[in-house]
Order: sequence, then C-alpha cells, then structure tokens
Amino acid sequence: MPPSYTPGKTKYVVVVGTVMSGLGKGIFSSSLARILQDKGLSVAPIKLEGYLNRDSGTLNPYRHGEVFVLDDGMECDMDLGTYERMLNQNLTRMNFTTSGQIFSHVLEKERKGEYLGRDVQMIPHVTGEVKYRLRELAVESKADVVFVEIGGTAGDVENAYYLEAVRELAFEEGPNSCCFVALTYVVEPPALGEQKSKPAQLNIKQLMAAGIMPHIIACRASNPVTRTVLEKLAMYSNVPIERVFSMHDVECVYVIPESLREARIDETVLKTLGLECHADTETEVASREAWASYLQRFRAADSSITIGITGKYTSLRDSYASIIQALEHAGTHHGVKVKIVWIDSTQLDDRNIASRLTGVDGVIIPGGFGVRGVDGKISCVKYVRENGIPYLGLCYGFQIAVMEYARNVCGLGGASSTEIDASTSHPVIDILPEQRDLEDFGGNMRLGGHDIALTPDTLVSQLYDSAPTVRLRFRHRYEVAPQYVRQLEDAGLSFAGRSPDQRIMQILELPREAHPYFVATQAHAELTSRPLHPEPMFLGLIQAAQISARKA
Repeated sequence: MPPSYTPGKTKYVVVVGTVMSGLGKGIFSSSLARILQDKGLSVAPIKLEGYLNRDSGTLNPYRHGEVFVLDDGMECDMDLGTYERMLNQNLTRMNFTTSGQIFSHVLEKERKGEYLGRDVQMIPHVTGEVKYRLRELAVESKADVVFVEIGGTAGDVENAYYLEAVRELAFEEGPNSCCFVALTYVVEPPALGEQKSKPAQLNIKQLMAAGIMPHIIACRASNPVTRTVLEKLAMYSNVPIERVFSMHDVECVYVIPESLREARIDETVLKTLGLECHADTETEVASREAWASYLQRFRAADSSITIGITGKYTSLRDSYASIIQALEHAGTHHGVKVKIVWIDSTQLDDRNIASRLTGVDGVIIPGGFGVRGVDGKISCVKYVRENGIPYLGLCYGFQIAVMEYARNVCGLGGASSTEIDASTSHPVIDILPEQRDLEDFGGNMRLGGHDIALTPDTLVSQLYDSAPTVRLRFRHRYEVAPQYVRQLEDAGLSFAGRSPDQRIMQILELPREAHPYFVATQAHAELTSRPLHPEPMFLGLIQAAQISARKA
C-alpha cells in the first residue's frame, strides 16, 4: 500500500465487460461517475488495458480507435477522452495503465532486488502492482470514489490477473468498499426477432467463477431490454431485478447519466458503498440543471449543416471519436445538428474533388501519419481555399494546408514534407533539428499540452476572446520549417499562433477578406472540447458553415 493510504477510506466501482468488447464500458463508467460527481463526491477514473504496449501511441486506429493524448503527454485509450468530456477533468498518466506498464515495472523491481530473492509470480507480485496503482491513484487524487474500468471482457486471458487483483482489493478493503458492475450484451438475432439472454448468462457466470459477484448488471442492446430477459439475468446472477437495467441505444451519450438516475443506479451504488449520507442535494440540482440545458439545446436544434471529414481512416468512426464529439458540442452551442460526410482521401484527386464536396458546408482534415492519401488531402485543401468553403485543419491538416499554399500560392513547386518526400526541393514541413537524434519510435514526438501565444487582432485571437495564450494538446513530429515562414507570410498566410519562444508555428489562418473561414492548427484541438465548453475553433467552423449553408 502507498504511504498514507487508509484501507476502506476510498471506495471503488469496478466495471467489467462480458460477451464482447466495444459495448461502451467507458461511456457507462463515466456516466455513472458523472452522477456521483453531481452529488458532490470527488471521483477519479482509471482504465486498465490488457495489451502489452506501454501506451496506445503505436496502435493503428483501425484496431483500437483514436489515440487520445492527455495534457501530460500520455498516449492512451479513447475511453480517457470520454471520461474527460463527461467529468470535465484533465486526467494524467495515473488514470491509464496497460499490462506492458505493469509487467515492465515488476521486472524493473526484480532486477533491482526489491523482491528480496523471492520467485516473482502473478500472485502476489503482479496483482499487488495493480492494487498499488489503484490505491496510489486514490491517494494522489483524494477521490471519494475511484472508478476502475477493465478493458476487454471477462474470460480474456490478458485480463485474468486484473480480475484477480480487484477481487483481492475488495477482500482487503473490507465490506462496502467495492461495487462491481457487469456490462453485458443482449443479442437480438434478426432471424429470430426476439432478444436472447444466454450469451450474457454464460459470461456473467464466467465472471462469478473468477470470484466476482456483480452488484449491478447493465444490459447493452439496440432496443430496450424486455422484462423477461432482465428477470432471467437477475435469476442466473443472484442480482436483484431492480439492479439489472437496460442500457439500450440512445440519441446522444450525454443522455445516459439521466437514464442511470431514472433507473436509480446512483442510489444502488451509494447504498452498496455506504455513501448515502455523503450526497449533496443542492450541488446535484445545480449540476443537473446545467447538463439538462445542454440536452435541451441538443434536442431543440431545428436545422442542420454538413461537415465533410477528409481522412484515410474513415471506415472506422472511432478513429475520429473526439472530432465527432467536438462537432456535436459546437453544433449544440449554435443550435444546429451536424451531419458528417466521410470522405476517403485515398480516392480523391483534382478531377473528382468538386463532386465529392457537393453539398458540404465545411471541411475538416484531421490528424494522421504517412504518405497514403496525402495527394487527395492537398486537392481537398486547394478546392476549399479557392472556393470559399469553411475549413479547419487539425495536426496533419495544418501541415497539408502549408504544403498546398506553398505549392499553389507561393509558387514552390513540389513543396512537401520530409515525412512524405525526404528529397523534396522545398521541405516546408520538416522535423526540427533537436528531434533528429531521438531514436525511439514515439520518442521524437511532440506530445501533450503546450501553451500557444496568440497573435493579437487575428480571427483566432477573437475566437479565444483575445486571450494572450491558449493551451492545446499536440501529437506530431514535423513542423513548419523556419526558413519558409517569412515567404509564406509575405504571400498572405497568417500564423496566428506560435510557441511562446516564437520558433514553432502552431495556428494559421487566412484573413477574413480572403476567405470566410480558413483555420488550421498543429494541435489536436478536438481533445479539449467539452459539452458545456465547446472548443472555439470548432465553434468558428460551425458558425461559418451555417452562413455558407444559408447562402447555398
């Protein structure tokens, strides 16, 4: 146990998946954490991942969705973005753990002789490391309740020691210390036309065989789960029927906290953990009103705009999860529904770009790496710049905008990035000299939160209420080559945001008289958008797209 840790003082809610992954454990866990937070309780989430990677930085978006970057530079699972948005908290690397981190730390301790000659085993050493991390988070965050989300499902080989660790934790912490939630899936085969509970039953049995008896069962399904199915699951899991509830598809993830309240799941958790007397009614009323206001605006939107997202991972929407959420936040603020058109950049060129962007009111080019799809993105930027279509570039979208402008406005034929063409005659995008000697893949990345000095009297400065600086998050290796900055500016491109030492260009724009909205940032601005605090550059895009739609 960490120094100053008191067993039984901090409570734990553990969320485990069954049947299949990708059901929304993070959404459920963060929503439940939200309604406890509304009651005045302090909460801290942690995601336990089974894979051996030390972080999510090298994972392909097709396999694991987007990589979410925390302010301290930790590259992690997209569920951490869900927690940040739902709880309006900036999390740290303490909120994310992988098997790679656990095993690496255990082996490092073994090499240092910290186990005093003992043979190092899964129990107690690996499970002990997991428990230590959970308790360490409790101490550092001073949270009343720590929410533990175990990735994957019960039965996964890589999750077995996590389940054993939380079982031990519940035993060691004592009665009323842990609340276990099983998130399961109720299948509804189209050929049968009815819901079937057997897969859920069997997988919950598997969880119980590991020594974990769930207090609550959340049933994911496309449609509301029938009373019959809920009763079957209650019977086979020894969970009272009032603690088995339907978590079916809804219009918006931000509806789920209120759905949990209506099912009285918050009361169940408080009772299980012995926290009934800690709830603050006045705090809850004020928090619910603010949240309800957002949902009211979301539902009241009576018009729509269409935003095209041009990227190479468009076949998997989770690759751009934070962008989707940021668009919803900004659209709700402006009272419009945002429809997204997914445009595969690998299939774009100068000949078909006009037809592919027909009916689009605004365009986003998101982050990415590598050569594939670059030519299509450059064609896209050229078209929106010349035709006055509102544009927002994020990370790679910033670099693409610089390359396109250098080629087609500055006359630097073949201008490119050294990531794309190492021998380009005009490397307008290049890796900085101080980064070249860093060898680890990911070690030469510029990661996490950094301050940006905003240029006064620019459009971007106005979006941020004329603040002198703003803090955004980054994940990239390449920058605008310093020797080309003056030439780009002389040709009309304005760098509205720079690093405080003025060396690194971080936000660009075209003046309003030249384009209705052409803004790009080297940062991943989508990562810091919140439902009640939309990201300003997204707000600007939506507003410009509304004007564009009305003119059309």
